[in-house]
Amino acid sequence: MAKLTGHRYGKARVRVMKILREGPVHTLKDLEVAAYLKGDFASSYTSGDNSKVVATDTIKNTINVFAQQHLAEELERFGLILGEHFLTRYEQVREAEIQISERRWERLKVDGAPHPHSFAAGGEGRTFTRVTCNSSEKTIRSGVRDLVILKSTGSGFENYPKDEFTTLPETADRILATSFSATWTFQDQPDHYGRANDAILSAMLKVFANNFSPSAQTTLFQMGEAALAACLEISKLDLAMPNKHCLLINLAPFGLENNNEVFVPTDEPHGDITATVMRDD
Repeated sequence: MAKLTGHRYGKARVRVMKILREGPVHTLKDLEVAAYLKGDFASSYTSGDNSKVVATDTIKNTINVFAQQHLAEELERFGLILGEHFLTRYEQVREAEIQISERRWERLKVDGAPHPHSFAAGGEGRTFTRVTCNSSEKTIRSGVRDLVILKSTGSGFENYPKDEFTTLPETADRILATSFSATWTFQDQPDHYGRANDAILSAMLKVFANNFSPSAQTTLFQMGEAALAACLEISKLDLAMPNKHCLLINLAPFGLENNNEVFVPTDEPHGDITATVMRDD
């Protein structure tokens, strides 16, 4: 015998782009949206009864229509509107989770000035939000994933345990490079989610750039501290900093000294550093 102990379903990777127009100035919202439902759907798994299943094509169409009607600057508010719709429209839905990630577009500069309606694809990193709605609470988590950042000095790694398997030399001056990801949880609603997100990310990147890093772990915690100070509306952050190593090339066989100038960047294997940072009050 078998029993169903958990289930959810939905529509993933719904691509939608919207042009926000303010006179001649346009702003692009280029999104990938997913919507997942939990609720009274067990019979569709166990007995082939589809009478309560909201078709995933209906979910996709709802996302597209709501994009036309409700999508503006703040992804979080769009996610809330979608989540509340699925929760209130269909009595069999107990929980709706909306996941939104955004591809960034940057204005082209023409004669040194930002062009009002021409863009180039942005750099590394995607901003995202995840909104969960049920009858008792609404949870909003936002963040950035895979933001590739590097500093060419201001980092070291020393005073670690050494044994017969240790070959890594200590250094007080190294490259620190990572594909950084962070998720922050809102405990209160800010005046503007977009500005709050910008302040959080700006505070973390300032720490990365300016503070000496004795380890990726220290830097990760300091970045979390700075984010909590920059936005009182968030309660915790989940942070990830894969350490993308840049290895000093040995030029001694060629009679050359390598004074921290020539490296080989490596993607794997890499250190994988994570942390959760919360308020202690």
